[in-house]
Amino acid sequence: MDAFLYVHSLVRIIAFDELRTDFKNPIDQSNPTRARERILNIERICNLLRRLVVPEYSIHGLFCLMFMCAGEWVTLGLNIPLLFYHLWRFLHRPADGSVVMYDPVSVMNADILNYCQKESWCKLGFYLLSFFYYLYSMVYALVSF
Repeated sequence: MDAFLYVHSLVRIIAFDELRTDFKNPIDQSNPTRARERILNIERICNLLRRLVVPEYSIHGLFCLMFMCAGEWVTLGLNIPLLFYHLWRFLHRPADGSVVMYDPVSVMNADILNYCQKESWCKLGFYLLSFFYYLYSMVYALVSF
């Protein structure tokens, strides 16, 4: 499950990089025949990102629930800040009442695009460090028996 979260973070980084590249390409900015294709590409990427939000949040919540049931309080304490951030991010989604988080109009704002990309890099680092911490904990538990 942690590998899925890691791959999901990689997909988000690639998607936001694609949006940034498409956003800054000066040749395509002045080409009206390519404008419709650019809009469809942006909508396609945002739809992909929308579909991956709930699985990521639910898998991370499941991790926290499993750590709580197992009594792994240190590991749970390391995951709680990200869980609260996920809850905050989900509760502060766009004001139109929809369940989507990546609206194409708002994501293409340069500040929001930079924020989302930094968020993805931070999550990638967190999930990578978590993977190695879980692996170390598993090996330590197996060796100590």
